Amino acid sequence: MNSLDLEKVCQYVNDNIINFHKAKIKSVESLKLQRLLNKNPYLFKAKNICTAGELIEGLLNAFLSSSEEKLFGDFLEGLAIFIAEMTSNGHKSSAPGVDLEFINNNIHYLVSVKSGPNWGNSSQQKKLDEDFKTAVIRLKQIKREVNIQPVLGICYGKTKTSFLRGYMKVAGQNFWYLISENKNLYTDIIEPIGYKAEEQNESFLIEKSKLSNRITKQFIDMFCDESGAIDWVRLVEFNSGNFDLDKPLP
Repeated sequence: MNSLDLEKVCQYVNDNIINFHKAKIKSVESLKLQRLLNKNPYLFKAKNICTAGELIEGLLNAFLSSSEEKLFGDFLEGLAIFIAEMTSNGHKSSAPGVDLEFINNNIHYLVSVKSGPNWGNSSQQKKLDEDFKTAVIRLKQIKREVNIQPVLGICYGKTKTSFLRGYMKVAGQNFWYLISENKNLYTDIIEPIGYKAEEQNESFLIEKSKLSNRITKQFIDMFCDESGAIDWVRLVEFNSGNFDLDKPLP
């Protein structure tokens, strides 16, 4: 492998972490009440939520949590590709389900990058198995003699390296070492990731507050009765009302 230039890595992180924060703000700016109300209304009723503000805050946080994980996963995937480009002429893969390809020690690695260990359900994991098998077959048709190693690369976590259903699973420090041969890379990148975090988060919280106020007002107008109480029946009807079993099936 080529040596890793940590200054370039830090510069990449500084330049691109801003895009993550901008994407967070954009996701808030474009969010509509109707999309929030797709969440489970029974769960929030079971929590004995009584105010519109509390309900909207819970819905908003649930949405942002899943959205943020996806956005940051995209950032980490880009960082991993950038590092592999520098160390082993790696590149973003065009194979479905595979994010990164690179060659080291005569092994052609096919890497699917996941931000954390709890990345998917059984169906998604089965789909990854199929994507890896397809990618290996296609690559073998082009390079019959090449040694191919599919890899599930997880950006954080202490899971030990293992081999599952034909692919290697590496996490945390081991993942960052695999693409860089630098044992300290997993800690070296934490400081630049915090670049301007306070400033960016302040901007995000301002936009989130505006959205929360705006959507709370819309919710009160649509789903609170004259006394100010949440009309849960009306809310559940909006979320799940779709009765059509009195009609012939197509």
